[in-house]
Amino acid sequence: MAWEIDQTRPIARVVKISEGENAVHVEFLNGNMAVCTSEYETDLHVGDVVYLEEDRLEIAPVDLWIETPWVGVVKLILLDEVVVDVGGNMRVMPRPSEPVLRTGNTVQGKGHGLIQRVLSEDPIRYLDLPDVDDHTIDQFKDPLNRKYFFNEFGGSKQIVDRARELIEAPLKYHKELEEIGARPIKGVLFTGDPGTGKTMLARIIASQAEATFYQISGPQIMSKWLGQSEEVIRRIFIDASRQKRAIVFFDEIDSLATKRSDESHEASRRIVGQLLASMDGFRPENNVVIIATTNRPQDIDYALRRPGRFDWEIHFPLPTRSDREEILAKSAPAGAYPGLPHSLIAEKTDDWSPAELVAIWSEAALLTVTDGRREIRSEDYLGGYERVAVQRERKREESEIKRGVELHD
Repeated sequence: MAWEIDQTRPIARVVKISEGENAVHVEFLNGNMAVCTSEYETDLHVGDVVYLEEDRLEIAPVDLWIETPWVGVVKLILLDEVVVDVGGNMRVMPRPSEPVLRTGNTVQGKGHGLIQRVLSEDPIRYLDLPDVDDHTIDQFKDPLNRKYFFNEFGGSKQIVDRARELIEAPLKYHKELEEIGARPIKGVLFTGDPGTGKTMLARIIASQAEATFYQISGPQIMSKWLGQSEEVIRRIFIDASRQKRAIVFFDEIDSLATKRSDESHEASRRIVGQLLASMDGFRPENNVVIIATTNRPQDIDYALRRPGRFDWEIHFPLPTRSDREEILAKSAPAGAYPGLPHSLIAEKTDDWSPAELVAIWSEAALLTVTDGRREIRSEDYLGGYERVAVQRERKREESEIKRGVELHD
């Protein structure tokens, strides 16, 4: 059979085939699972790599499935499973007999759930050393080892369309815009509650625009060495300016660039100053867009919101009912029984974030395996919803108590 490699179509790997239900369970490179009940080739087998079309599955070259190693920090150890923070994303995976793990270990793994070795007994931080070199900057580059697609974003189509206008188009058509004298778009602010897909959409845009992607968060870049944080920012912007296309992504920028005042910490004022100088230092030929996320835009230093900096904004609202149903269906694990009541759960989860919706599947999977089964049923799905709802209510009450204490003080 002759194969034609097509990187524009989503790819997945078959992990289970339920022939009696005409269902194929597949895994994406990012670890998400889906159940396909459309037509599929009769000679499919577990382990095959496939293209996902709207109404069918097609066999794809196995070379497209590249499981690159990942590095994460162990956050929670259960009887048979562990929770690992991989680049800010929490993953639940089987607990290995070897190596022996403890909370806080920095581990290396491969694929969706294979932990291979312990790299460090403690969490590794980027800026433990005083010198800033090319290796330090490379650690902030997300390699985007697989192709991300816009149909993986479970949110409003209007958000996607606006992001493509403001970010993808300027990166792809930089020369054309420069020729007609258009002012380049330097900074775009993603606002909205945590867990609404801001980071995911930024990765998708970088992948589709074939742009180098730098991901930076406040805790990662803060250093005990005087001036090192500013030097890292300066070097990242210089490195980005050398790329054909680049996106510099600041996660939760309000923790890094708060409003300057007489009471502000000196380190914070220096970082804001370096950000301003770096953004203003881009020349017209530099094909770089800076994206920053925040759920507290009012806390960002006002100078960063001026024209030529973060003067464009895209708000990420909480998903609508139809969005929630789509997110639940897309994030369903391979072991989810076909025909689960996504519509019912979507109806019950008003004002829930995508991250909270995905958490339902983790709880449902735990209920399934502790009951000695390997297929998530409706009762597990509903039980997972109830568990997350209880945790969500507890967090809400704690937040209200904390807010009341702060107001009283």
